[in-house]
Amino acid sequence: MSLYTLSKLLFELNRDEALKAAFVTEPTVVVDRYRLTDDERQAVLEPDIGLLYVLGVNGQILMHYAAQRGIEWSDYLQRMRDGVKMHGPVRAGIYAMTTRVDEKVAGA
Repeated sequence: MSLYTLSKLLFELNRDEALKAAFVTEPTVVVDRYRLTDDERQAVLEPDIGLLYVLGVNGQILMHYAAQRGIEWSDYLQRMRDGVKMHGPVRAGIYAMTTRVDEKVAGA
């Protein structure tokens, strides 16, 4: 897995109108231009926001990608929560989890 490559694809989809248009008509062709694992590829194509989050995609990049795919804000947040429950803690990137999913780390 390359978090950089996965993030780059989503970043470019957020910024490049021609790539975005190509993705709408032929998503697999666009995704296949990038060296992704099968899980990464499937997560982009579905889209599986929870898995993308767990894989370590930056929230700013992921937020824009989710909006582009028609996912409302509250649903986006819930999909990230569900992703942690389904796929385990965030594995890489700045959101990598250093505690258990059920461990409280702050507050009363």
